[in-house]
Amino acid sequence: MKPHPCSANRPTPRLLACALASCIALAAPAALAQSTAATIRGQITVDAAPAAEAQVTATNVATGLSRKVQAANGSYNVGGLPPGTYRVDVVAGNATTTRTITVQVGQTATVNLAAAGGVAETAPAPEATDIDAVTVTSDFVPETKTSEIATYVTSKQLESLPQGTRNFLAFADLAPGVQFQGGGPEGSTRIKSGAQSSNGINVYIDGVGQKNYVLQGGISGQDSTRGNPFPQSAIGEYKVISQNYKAEFDQLSSAAVVATTRSGTNDFEGSFFWDYTNTDWRDRTVFEDRDDTKARSKEEQYGATFGGPIIQDQAHFFLSYEAKEYESPRTLIPGRGFTLDELPANIQAQAGNGFYTAPFKEDLYFGKLDWAIGDNHYLELTGKYRDESEITSIGDLNVPNYATSKDNSETRVDLRYQYTNGDWLNDAHLTYEEATFNPRPVNNGIAYNLSDGTNIFDTVVRSGAGSDFQDKGQEGWGLQDDLTYTGWQGHTIKGGVKFKSVEVSAIERQPYNPQFTYDIHGSLSQPINVRFGSALPGVGDGSATSRNRQYGFYIQDDWEVNDKLILNLGLRYDYEESPTYLDYVTPDDVVAALRGSAAINSPNSGINVNDYISTGNNRDSFKDGWQPRVGFSYDLNADQQHVIYGGAGRAYDRNLFDWLQLEITKATFPTTEVWFRRADGTCPTSAPCIDFNPSYFDPAALAALASPSGAGREVFAIDNDIKTPYSDQFSLGMRNSAGIWLTDATVSYIESYDGFAFLLGNRRPDGSFFRPDFNWGAPFGQGLTGFSNLIIGTNGIKTRATSLFLKAEKPYTTESGWGVTFAYTYTDAKENRQGGEVFALDFPTIQDYGWKKAKDVPEHRLVSTGIYDGPAGFTFSGKLTLATPVWRYATNCLDVDKPDNCFIDQYQPDGTFGFKQFDVAVMKEFDTGAGLKMWIRGDVLNLFDWDNYAGYDDFPGGFNDPNENFGEPNTQFFPTRTFKLSLGFNF
Repeated sequence: MKPHPCSANRPTPRLLACALASCIALAAPAALAQSTAATIRGQITVDAAPAAEAQVTATNVATGLSRKVQAANGSYNVGGLPPGTYRVDVVAGNATTTRTITVQVGQTATVNLAAAGGVAETAPAPEATDIDAVTVTSDFVPETKTSEIATYVTSKQLESLPQGTRNFLAFADLAPGVQFQGGGPEGSTRIKSGAQSSNGINVYIDGVGQKNYVLQGGISGQDSTRGNPFPQSAIGEYKVISQNYKAEFDQLSSAAVVATTRSGTNDFEGSFFWDYTNTDWRDRTVFEDRDDTKARSKEEQYGATFGGPIIQDQAHFFLSYEAKEYESPRTLIPGRGFTLDELPANIQAQAGNGFYTAPFKEDLYFGKLDWAIGDNHYLELTGKYRDESEITSIGDLNVPNYATSKDNSETRVDLRYQYTNGDWLNDAHLTYEEATFNPRPVNNGIAYNLSDGTNIFDTVVRSGAGSDFQDKGQEGWGLQDDLTYTGWQGHTIKGGVKFKSVEVSAIERQPYNPQFTYDIHGSLSQPINVRFGSALPGVGDGSATSRNRQYGFYIQDDWEVNDKLILNLGLRYDYEESPTYLDYVTPDDVVAALRGSAAINSPNSGINVNDYISTGNNRDSFKDGWQPRVGFSYDLNADQQHVIYGGAGRAYDRNLFDWLQLEITKATFPTTEVWFRRADGTCPTSAPCIDFNPSYFDPAALAALASPSGAGREVFAIDNDIKTPYSDQFSLGMRNSAGIWLTDATVSYIESYDGFAFLLGNRRPDGSFFRPDFNWGAPFGQGLTGFSNLIIGTNGIKTRATSLFLKAEKPYTTESGWGVTFAYTYTDAKENRQGGEVFALDFPTIQDYGWKKAKDVPEHRLVSTGIYDGPAGFTFSGKLTLATPVWRYATNCLDVDKPDNCFIDQYQPDGTFGFKQFDVAVMKEFDTGAGLKMWIRGDVLNLFDWDNYAGYDDFPGGFNDPNENFGEPNTQFFPTRTFKLSLGFNF
């Protein structure tokens, strides 16, 4: 081996990582990303003895891509292979053998090859694959000798299984422990694994992570959207690794989704699809039935693909486009138990019948060029563009004129160069990304919000000008490089580095329009409160920008100790610098207020104000991101039939910029809150109040109530020693291959730590949080002198999940014409703060919340699918999902001895099942005989029209005043029983 050309010796981890990345990129050969690339390995024997010398060539039968390796003592390892069907040719002296196999994304397939006298050993029952109009047979090779807890989602399942949306992640729930959740904000979807939030997942497409650095949802663009993250027609296949991922996976603490995109082949191929459903093709919800009405709805999706050769066996192209146009039903649900006919006449006139439609439009584009230059070089360029627009914040508490217009866009480009040289593989990626998220009020002016006079902080209904104005996003470039060495017999050594420079930004102006609040039991012409925002002159405008730099490196050894035992030994390190957080200087007036507060500095407060005062040089980036990951698999009989496996590891995620930026934006675009006296001269709260003047409806007059220095604003202060969230994971399981069936049973334990949360820093005069005679009632209004509430950001959210995963699968093959899957999960999950809630203002510390049952995690869950190729070109498929009710949170003021001794409680809605849905689909294909195949398909979603509820009345009632509707459902998941028609053709 030639000496390494780099000799840089730098003193800091940041510069070491940068130098290492540059050196490897210049000096090392390159291959496909190890997270998506497949590997074929095994033993070669001639006349039952290990082959002394043998050359192995793997050729992709669709694209002509070829890889050659020299076996050593009968062992071979062909890595860096895009998933697909390969012809494996072996030449060992005068003996030869050939076998055609199909490998999946990120799979390590163990394939032993034998030859005698040049005659190939007979292969097991083949799978027929129609490629280039010639039937090529390929063997299905299950992956059993791995420590990963992984589930594959094949192209056949993506094409055939019923689904209501073309979100390829909808099938991630075929993996035990993983949920694809719909019914989020405005119909948004996301992935959740175990007890952790969706923020902990990451999706790797062609080896590149799609992480969202600013907003929630795990991956960019998925914070709150009805859209899809990627065109499904461009996804070849993917796998879901819920645990025991190797050291190459970064920026996650939960599940990893590893997807590969489609490529052009040696034939020109294309497709078109259109699917559609509307109001008349769905059943009413329970609530529509009650009102004898139905909100208008429409879902239309269409798209096309085209790909083929540029140079036969060398260069190819692939293009994909998908669009989605939705009109989604929304329902007005007044708060505090009010009904529509109990609202004031002016609100009823605006509200209409309470059933509305929210539009949505998405365009997704994807393109790919690949070029194999000889046997060793490979270039690939991919690009994705996503554009969405929608109207949100309609329904629930909001009448339509309170709506928000929201745009969501994303651009990603990935350039990779591949070179192979004997035992060395390397992958070099140069990436660019840009993602933006831009909610705006549809109407500007003032808002008219009604509250319940018995609890003025509880909203009944909102109308008028909306409040949400944001402009958030990320833009930057990255370099990542992975190097693999297989020349040390029995070992596959991988190492990699990553550097990213990404500008994260946020503009947040809340509320954008003045929000006037009225007591529904009092005067409907004179407000009791107004909240409005305004920029501080000469200070800022509610914006924050940070050029973040991320560094990471890892080393991994997959050690085949013998023909039974494989050890996976890995170590990863990640580091990130966020200048906005590191360089922030706490304003002098805030410092003086913090240091001068006797209440907060009291020993009873539990707060050290110095932990939240930043000088601009007393904060450091988190440096303890070491992540050991170890696993094993033990093949009991060395025949891949019965394998015991397990692992333990640590995985770090990251803190979202959307939380860190509030320290700046809330200080430069503060919210002013003013209370007005009632007609009887009393103040609505204990806070100071003033007389209302109708001139305050004029924004100019209202602005005069705001302090030009920001006095009276809320203060956000973040801990100077913020840590990075992470999870520790442990598992032990066994896989079995019994005839045509694959089974898997695993016991898993995952505990996550250091989740981010905002706490209330206010304290009473003696430093206490609660009054001595009550255990409820946070000290709102008792914040910093000269300011308002003190909100402090820190770590402390934890989760725990003990799970049993059971999985059985008969994989689909063309030869058998059918396949089924079963995935059952039992989970005992706990959390010390309600899942998805970042603000924790009810208790002085996170620990005071105590451990509760994890929200949105069913104790029992079963997902099953089936595909059957029937006669006459018909394909039938189905998907069944069953889950027990999940735990919900409630503020219990009913079961108490005093009115102000409320506490956070939990309950489970009635019923054996919390969720149940059975979807079916049937497709008929028509072969014209001229290279064109047309098809028609019908999907029936929720065939039995089972009612699945998204929300319940979670208010048990007040002191000695039970709520008769407690636990009753008030919103419903879609779909109700819905028929969807699809048409298309392939050529």
